[in-house]
Amino acid sequence: MSNAFTDRLRGHGPLSDDDVRLLTAACHSIRGHRAGHHLIREGDRPDPVFVMLEGWAARYKILPDGGRQIMAFMLPGDFCDIHIAVLEAMDHSIVTLTKAKVASLPRQQMEALVEARPAITRAFWWSQLVDQGVLRAWIVSMGRRKAQERVAHLMCELYIRMHNIGLATDNQCEMPLTQVVLADAVGLTPVHVNRVLQALRQAEVMDLRSGSLTILDPAKLARIAGFDANYLHRRLKRAA
Repeated sequence: MSNAFTDRLRGHGPLSDDDVRLLTAACHSIRGHRAGHHLIREGDRPDPVFVMLEGWAARYKILPDGGRQIMAFMLPGDFCDIHIAVLEAMDHSIVTLTKAKVASLPRQQMEALVEARPAITRAFWWSQLVDQGVLRAWIVSMGRRKAQERVAHLMCELYIRMHNIGLATDNQCEMPLTQVVLADAVGLTPVHVNRVLQALRQAEVMDLRSGSLTILDPAKLARIAGFDANYLHRRLKRAA
């Protein structure tokens, strides 16, 4: 029986029934968490690989002045870097944004699967390459895109990612991000984010409210964002 984790990996490469069975069995240690629960904090010793099965989480760093920069959103099927155990301590924190179900996979078990199953290894590599592509896109947004372009680009990206895992239909998907969380992700103030969202709504491009995103004009939103799904690759690209 598959889960969000194996479904995501299948999107990056073919997995046999045995591969799926082994990965699903590895996710046996599952815990439910409330929103705002820290899976791991900066400075902690990394150990298990966390796998998101349900809900949303975010990677972030805290600045010396107390400000927060979100560096990535983790959706169902996403998992933490398998190679991060080479570090002595975590260099960022991961917190749940919604109620979530998270599997904890012992690192030795995950590494044994990688060593024994070439198809799983290739799927992991591809998944991490996509994650790196997302990070590069975020760097471009922070460095070069204007406020409206940043927000529009993030909405396009998250919608495509949700579509890929079967959680978006009819140009609508769950988007449980407050304006404060969005501001921390795109490097703006909550007030500025509010103005951008209002402008996009008045232009009848998209509507974000009550934890739900509705894309009213996908082509126009993509033009505003300058969005090209190439960095999401393969199955994610086809969903676009």
